Amino acid sequence: MANPSLKIQLSTLPNSPGVYQFYDANDKILYVGKAKNLKKRVASYFTKNHAYGKTKVMVSKINSIKHIVVATESDALLLENSLIKKHQPRYNVLLRDDKTYPWICIKNERFPRIFPTRKLINDGSEYYGPYTSMKTVKVLLDLVRSVYPLRTCSYDLSKEKIANGKYKRCLEFHLGNCKAPCEDLQSANDYHRQVAEIREIIKGNFKSSITYFKHQMNAFSQEMEFEKAQRVKEKIEVLENYQVKSTIVNPKISNVDVFSIFSDETHAYVNFLQVAHGSIIRSHTLEIKKKLDESDEDLLQLAVIELRQRFSSESKELYLPFTIALEETLKISVPKLGDKKKLVELSLRNAKFYRQERFKQMKITDPDRHTKRIMGQMKADLRLSLEPTHIECFDNSNIQGSNPVAACVVFFDGKPAKKEYRHFNIKTVTGPDDFASMEEVVFRRYKRLVNEGQSLPQLIVIDGGKGQLTSALKSLELLGLRGKIAIIGIAKRLEEIYFPDDPIPLYLDKKSETLKIIQQLRNEAHRFGITFHRNKRSAAAINSELEGIDGIGAKTAAQLLKEFRSVKRIKEASIDTLAKSIGMVKAKKVFASFH
Repeated sequence: MANPSLKIQLSTLPNSPGVYQFYDANDKILYVGKAKNLKKRVASYFTKNHAYGKTKVMVSKINSIKHIVVATESDALLLENSLIKKHQPRYNVLLRDDKTYPWICIKNERFPRIFPTRKLINDGSEYYGPYTSMKTVKVLLDLVRSVYPLRTCSYDLSKEKIANGKYKRCLEFHLGNCKAPCEDLQSANDYHRQVAEIREIIKGNFKSSITYFKHQMNAFSQEMEFEKAQRVKEKIEVLENYQVKSTIVNPKISNVDVFSIFSDETHAYVNFLQVAHGSIIRSHTLEIKKKLDESDEDLLQLAVIELRQRFSSESKELYLPFTIALEETLKISVPKLGDKKKLVELSLRNAKFYRQERFKQMKITDPDRHTKRIMGQMKADLRLSLEPTHIECFDNSNIQGSNPVAACVVFFDGKPAKKEYRHFNIKTVTGPDDFASMEEVVFRRYKRLVNEGQSLPQLIVIDGGKGQLTSALKSLELLGLRGKIAIIGIAKRLEEIYFPDDPIPLYLDKKSETLKIIQQLRNEAHRFGITFHRNKRSAAAINSELEGIDGIGAKTAAQLLKEFRSVKRIKEASIDTLAKSIGMVKAKKVFASFH
C-alpha cells in the first residue's frame, strides 16, 4: 500500500456495521459497499491476493476511503442500495432497467375513474403497481370493466352540476358500460362499493366480489328475475376463470415475495414473483451486470432490496433459494419441498427463460457481447486457462479400411471458418486403425503450423473417447506442445467429455451452450470428412472402371476425366471426339469397351 494516508484511514475504521466508499485521486467514487464490520471488510481489499482482474485494478486506484456507520446490518443494506443508485460507481454492479413502469390509478374524485398511467401525481389519488408490462395492466382493467360498469368520461361530477342537469348520458350508458352517475342514475355509495371491490381484485383478492355477486344472483333468482340472475352469473364466471388461470398450487399462500437467481460469468438474473391469495400478481426479472466477480448471495441481497423498493412491496415473508441477511422484521424461508418449493422453482425457470430471451436479442443487437459470453462460458465449463476463440476438431473416416481419410475443421469465436478446413489422406497407416490415424493427422497438422509460424488453437477437440485422445496427445508430446494447447475428446454414445490423465469423464448439461458448440464441431468434422471420403471412393471407382480397359492407364484415365468430367459423358462421346483427347488408337479401345 503506497499511499500512507490510506494506512491511517484503515487503522481508524470502526468495528461497526456500515457503508464504505472508495474514491480515486480525482475524488471520483469508485465503489460503494456494505459491511457487518467496517474495519475487517475494508482491510480485506488490501491484504487479499485478488484473482479477479478488475478487483486488482480497482484497489490500485483507491486514494481515499469514506465510511458511514449505521445501527444494524439491514440499515447498511438499505443505505448501500440508495448510494449505488445515487452515485452509480464504476465498479458496482449495474441494475439494468431504464423503463418507466405502468400503474393503475384510482383517481381522487367523487366518482373515481380507473385507468392506466406512467405518471404518478401527488393529488391524493391511489396508485397500484408498478406492473412489469402494460399488457398485464390492460388484461386486469378489461376484467374489471367486464364485471363493473365504470365511467370513462372526465367530467366534474359534483353534486351541484349533476343536480343542475349539466351532463347527459352518453353511448357508454346505452352499451351497458356505465350506469350514468352524471344524471344521478347511480349513487355515490353504490359507485364507491364497486371501487372498493375493484381494489381487492387489483390486489389479487377475488373472494369479496364473488361472494357479493353470489348473494345478488340468489336474490334475483328468488324474485324470479332470471335474466338479471344470468347476467350476474356470467360476471361470477369471468372472475372465477381469471382466478383459476392465475392461481398457484396452494391458494393459502398469500402476501409472499418469491426470489431466485441464475448467474453466468458476466451477468446475474434475479426473478421476483409477488404472490397474493394464491395468485401471482407480478413477475419481473432484473438483469445485473457483474463488475467484481460478486457472489450470488451478495447479488441476491442487493436485488431483493431494489425490487421490493421499486415495486413498493410490503410483504413480510420471503421465499428464497438460500439464506441471506435482510431486515430482521422479514421472515425468510428456504423451502425444501411442497408448494413453496415449487414457487421458488417457478421463479428460477422465469429467470432462465428471461436469460435465454436476452441471448436471442443479443445475437442481433450485440454480437460481440454474445461471443464474449459464450467464450467465457466455455472457458469455465471446460476448465480452460484461456477463452477458446480458436478451436480445431479432428475426425477419421474409413469404411472397412478403404480410402482412409481424416478431417480438421476450424472454429473462430464459436463459428465455422470453412476456408481453414483441411482434408488429410492417411499415409503411414495400413488398414482401419483409428488410433494410429489420429496420431498421424494431429502430428502433421501441428508440425506444419509450427514450421510456418502460424497461430495455434486454444482448444483441440478429438472425435472419440480415451483411445483417440491418448493418440493425439502422443503427437502433441512429440512436438513439445503438450500442456500448451488444451485438448479434449468427445465420445458419441453419452456425449462424454474426456480430459488428459483423467479417467472420469465430464457430463455437460444437454442444453449447455458449450456442449452444443462441441457437438457442432464434431458434426461438422464428420460431415466434412465423410464428404471427402465419399468423393475419394467415387473417384477410385471411376478410375478403376477406366483403367480396367486394356491399354488405358492411370494417366489416360485422368486425362479423359479432366476433359469429359464424368464416365457418362465418356460413354456418350464419339470415336472422333475421344481421339481429339487421347488419340485414335486409345479412342477405339475406349469406345469398343463401352459399346
